[in-house]
Amino acid sequence: MKKVLYDTDLGVIYLVVLISAGCLTLIYLLFSEMLDGVFEGIPLIDPAVILSFITLTAASGYLFEKFSNLSSISVFIISCGISAIISTFIYFFILVPIRSAEVSLAYTEESLGGQTGKVIVPIPENGYGEIVIETVNGVISKRATGFNNEFIDYEEQVLIIEAKEGTVYVKKYESPYQIKL
Repeated sequence: MKKVLYDTDLGVIYLVVLISAGCLTLIYLLFSEMLDGVFEGIPLIDPAVILSFITLTAASGYLFEKFSNLSSISVFIISCGISAIISTFIYFFILVPIRSAEVSLAYTEESLGGQTGKVIVPIPENGYGEIVIETVNGVISKRATGFNNEFIDYEEQVLIIEAKEGTVYVKKYESPYQIKL
């Protein structure tokens, strides 16, 4: 026996809602940057979560209507429960970590100060060499000169004192934890 609402099969209603919510989700993905500021102050009102809730409710409702003999109210309540659990996991385990992640791989010259690097081209007295700095964003290669115009040999560990105009000023780095032989 088909379950109907206003002469329409409930499976068809769930399917139409599923397709509509899927299309709205795709549209939201395209224009989400413009809409992010609108919902920023309200933590749990997130269009991505709301659309995923509607999509999951419609999908599970369609499957339960199609393949089970449960009543329509039971199908709707079970579908909403399943959708609420999955949407909660999506929000707390995917969306919140993504939003709190670093959004830029760029660095500034000011951020290089205090970092350590390794000399790949020896730095002569009163001259320039090259160092590499390993960061979480990758390896950065920079022109370098001695902070006190001293010679620094190949593969020496250096500490960046300051960076300006594309050049880093470095000193030999001696870790307090290094064992000297």
